[in-house]
Amino acid sequence: MTITSELEERQLQLGIMETTPPSPCVFLGLPLLAGRIDGGKDEDLVLPYISRMLMEDDIAGEFSDQYDSDHPALLEAQRPFAEILSNEIETCPSQPLHTDTVDVVSMAFFKGMEEANKLLPITSKNLWKKRLVDRDDDAKAEEVGRSPSKQVAAPLRAESEEEAAAREMLDRLMLNGCDDPSLADKQVVMGMRKKPPRRHAAVDLHTLLIRCAQAVATNDRRGAADLLERIKRHSSPTGDGTQRLAHCFAQGLEARLAGTGSQVYRSLMAKRASMVGVLKGYQLYMASCCFLPVEHLFSNKTIYNAVAGRKKLHIVHCGLGRWLQWPDLLRWLARRDGGPPEVRLTGIDNPRPGFRPAQHIEETGHRLSECARQIGVPFKFHGIAKKLEAVQVEDLGIDPDEVLVVNSMVHMQTLMDESVIVERPNPRDMVLGTIRRMRPSVFIHAVNNGSQSSPFFMTRFREALQSFAALFDMMDTIAPRDDDKRLLVERDMFAGCVTNIVACEGMDRVQRPQSYKQWQARSQRAGLRQLPLDPEIVQMLKDKVKKEYHKSFMIDEDQRWLLQGWKGRVLYALSTWTADDDNLDRGL
Repeated sequence: MTITSELEERQLQLGIMETTPPSPCVFLGLPLLAGRIDGGKDEDLVLPYISRMLMEDDIAGEFSDQYDSDHPALLEAQRPFAEILSNEIETCPSQPLHTDTVDVVSMAFFKGMEEANKLLPITSKNLWKKRLVDRDDDAKAEEVGRSPSKQVAAPLRAESEEEAAAREMLDRLMLNGCDDPSLADKQVVMGMRKKPPRRHAAVDLHTLLIRCAQAVATNDRRGAADLLERIKRHSSPTGDGTQRLAHCFAQGLEARLAGTGSQVYRSLMAKRASMVGVLKGYQLYMASCCFLPVEHLFSNKTIYNAVAGRKKLHIVHCGLGRWLQWPDLLRWLARRDGGPPEVRLTGIDNPRPGFRPAQHIEETGHRLSECARQIGVPFKFHGIAKKLEAVQVEDLGIDPDEVLVVNSMVHMQTLMDESVIVERPNPRDMVLGTIRRMRPSVFIHAVNNGSQSSPFFMTRFREALQSFAALFDMMDTIAPRDDDKRLLVERDMFAGCVTNIVACEGMDRVQRPQSYKQWQARSQRAGLRQLPLDPEIVQMLKDKVKKEYHKSFMIDEDQRWLLQGWKGRVLYALSTWTADDDNLDRGL
């Protein structure tokens, strides 16, 4: 077998090596502009910190970091080339290698490095490897005849035009905000940019998807295959919203039919956009979508009010995917009459695979600490690399002199529920019970509204289809079809979510949203008491959505929940809670 064919065979095997499924929908859990304390857009800190991250040589891969730098996949793919080097040395043990041999063997080795790195996402841990082999033809030509050590010391690759453009856009946004006229051709504001005319679908793709799912559910393989073929003929990842929706769900149905859901999902997660790609997706959401900005304003304003007149604040943050919401809160606190309180933030997140399971948590802590130092807020960070259900009250070092706030932004939907864990309490109930025993001043809970945790496939499929139909329609309204940022969101983020919901079962299905009414009942059973919404915060957010976003975005209230959605479809909900003293007195 040749080196090339052996490498290709190894590449085919690498997609199934990861054992722990990554958390889905990372983009939906990323932070956006939080705005001023009154809901305005200026004086935001998110973009300056994003810009700094982009300017660093080793951009932290906390949004897409799935592998360690010594990942077995990389080492295994490099092994044949390491053996070539070893064999050459053993052939002439007492003589130095000829220059030609060194060049040939070195080029083969670095070619292997290049091929192996194509299999891994670009992260801070393997970025140096990509830079090492990603050189232009002129640089390669100049290196002929050099020693291997000099090849390793080759300069880092030049910044690509795409990266330079992204950085330029971030710099302009940092200085001038979203109203910079020079960016008019690069971003979409409130869906006002002209889009190509809609093309009417030749078939009812929604009905075809339902029929295909029913065929898959009943193991009618021939019928499902025929329907899938029809759907694929009339769908497209670059068509209108319905065609893109159908393309995405067809991928999930095809994977479920083939029994490869887990492998396909892991592959999609491994191919997610680089940091630069994710930041480009931010531009679209910052200008056009209200969901995440509203969540962060709601959370930050609630915390700001809770610590009024107090000198110490302790935030327990469940899931660190949204850490960029905190610089704005720190700035608000720094400007508070009487000076800022002492802020302690405990960040809890799942450990990552590899030798440094808490590295992403440590990096977040360093960034936030530096931010607080520059702003002038006394700050301490404590990271916990554990599954959320494994965290105990004793791990948090609660001080009664501190105002304690628990913050969870759509993080608990990845916890297993009674449909998977039959023992009681299940992880969701365990976490809520721990929060009750913490007795926080306020527990801020944002949920992805949907009944997609059902163990019944068709129930789950129909609910997911409705929810994502609203999201794809929203994208079709606020962004042109050829917008590269839109393609990133739909391809790298939505597709992974849909595949996990449609094609995965058991422990492999990590995307399990429940409706806000289900979360309300669960929280009350756990001994939590729901707090009324602050009318000033609600009105501020309603005014913001009405003034700054497309008219089809909705924001409403129901049973002390703040609801967000699109064209009447409720997609997200926010609420505030505290411990129920009556239940605590009874020892519940």
